[in-house]
Amino acid sequence: MDGFLNALVVFANFVFLPGLAYGAQLALGALGVTLVYGILRFSNFAHGDLMAFGTMITILVTWWLMGMGINFGPLPTALLALPIGIFGAVAMALFIDRFVFRFYRKQRSDGIVFVMASVGVMFVLNGIVRLIIGPNEQRFADGERFLITVKEFRDLTGLAEGLAVRLPVAITIVVAIMVVAALFWFLQRSKTGKAMRAYSDNEDLALLSGINPDRVVMVTWIIAASLATIAGVLYGLDKSFRPFTYFQLLLPIFASAIVGGIGQPLGAIAGGFVVAFSEVTLTYAYKRVLEYLGFAPDGLVQLLSTEYKFAISFVILVLVLLIRPTGIFKGRVL
Repeated sequence: MDGFLNALVVFANFVFLPGLAYGAQLALGALGVTLVYGILRFSNFAHGDLMAFGTMITILVTWWLMGMGINFGPLPTALLALPIGIFGAVAMALFIDRFVFRFYRKQRSDGIVFVMASVGVMFVLNGIVRLIIGPNEQRFADGERFLITVKEFRDLTGLAEGLAVRLPVAITIVVAIMVVAALFWFLQRSKTGKAMRAYSDNEDLALLSGINPDRVVMVTWIIAASLATIAGVLYGLDKSFRPFTYFQLLLPIFASAIVGGIGQPLGAIAGGFVVAFSEVTLTYAYKRVLEYLGFAPDGLVQLLSTEYKFAISFVILVLVLLIRPTGIFKGRVL
């Protein structure tokens, strides 16, 4: 029995908890992508670098607070700086919409034109972030590292393996639940949220009903930029910040949105966890788990190397587009 419990603890340490945190981060990122697609009708390829931009501002403010001797006790100081990072990302998103996307919207350009414009914005944002904070890895997490340590768990249970719950993982899960609950309440109950849903379902009918399209567009960018920054900061606290990593995250984020059903907020959440757990479970080495279960494998028992992590997202994306283009929750066909 102890062998099974130890195997379960190892699995929780290296597969379940990392997958849960990573899935929450992808879900928040995919929610921003799916809102922009569902309401503004284009795939925003600059979303990953908007995440990096908002996270960069949060990091700079965090360092400033640390320099002033201000902290958040056992919690990361970045949580204090997060509202300023959100404000900066929202300002940048509205600036980009005003001077880039608004022109094409007035011209009623095709969706591919918006996509190509977003690719240009992506490279510009990527360059700005690298110019300001540099291309190297940056760590900005402070406060307590663990909610539950390995030693505490071992002393409590008497097992050979200890469960370690890192504080950034717990924060990610709690914040993601709060943000998702607030977003769904806003979309379902508030007047503006209902207007956004109406605009998404039928733009012409929404305009005839007196809905202000400029307000819908503005609120959409505010929400998308806020979600991007929150997801980016949570990812940075959990792992680390590097501008190119956020560029790479665009693939699993889009895969999450498409797997769940592009344009469907609930689908973005489900897709985030599907992609995250697929990546984590397929790249983990199960040697220790199997040893506790009574097996004696010679190798690491790893299906794929961690270098193929993002390739898994690509394969999932291709398979979904081939087999079920509308995704799990039947979103719009790309």
